[in-house]
Amino acid sequence: MLIRRKKKTSPAAEDGPPEAAGNGRHVLFIGNSLTYGHDLPLIVQALARAAGEDFHAESVTYGGFSLDDQWSAGTALRAIASRRWNHVVLQHGPSTLPESRVELRRSAQRFAPRIRKADARPALYMVWPEHERFAYFDAVRDSYSLAAADIDGTFIPAGEAWRAAWRRDPDAPLYGYDGFHPSVAGAYAAALSIYGMLCGRAPQGLPARLELAGGGAVQIPQALATLLQDAATEANQTYGRP
Repeated sequence: MLIRRKKKTSPAAEDGPPEAAGNGRHVLFIGNSLTYGHDLPLIVQALARAAGEDFHAESVTYGGFSLDDQWSAGTALRAIASRRWNHVVLQHGPSTLPESRVELRRSAQRFAPRIRKADARPALYMVWPEHERFAYFDAVRDSYSLAAADIDGTFIPAGEAWRAAWRRDPDAPLYGYDGFHPSVAGAYAAALSIYGMLCGRAPQGLPARLELAGGGAVQIPQALATLLQDAATEANQTYGRP
């Protein structure tokens, strides 16, 4: 289960006058600990910048929050309205149960008009089930894919990038210690899929070590990075929706 703790939001999420979009690609991430774990938005930003993209990631993330919680809290809505974005990436729970799928689709439909008012395209970031519910990967993909189709949004099949990696190496260490949140490699794999779908590029050849904004860094073995890049490309080409 998700740990309920708050994560500090980006400056764009605070109250204040709207800001101009500025140069480059501006992406807002809205989610929970499956987004902020290992600074996933900053990994996406670092990957894009390594590829020569002028990419700016900001986020509104709270541990344990659903998209319904995000709507009720209001911070995400203020962040969306604060500037023009290129994409707003939405992340919910795995949504394998029928009622959870309904909630995800309803929430995406609530957010979509606000996102488009900010001249942005909505995107759905597919996550993954807990390890003990491994058989539910298809249900996660279907829930997020349906939600993206409902709002004519981008579908990011990050969870399928994990499965494509395991087809290449069943021992790829993508789950973290709790069997749900990602390891560093799992976050890197998800970020590759997100980067590929948002920027319209295959992620092959990107660095295995990334310096993150704020002074952090992410590094995984080069052989694993290459495998994950191939896996993300396969998943995006097979399941992704631009």
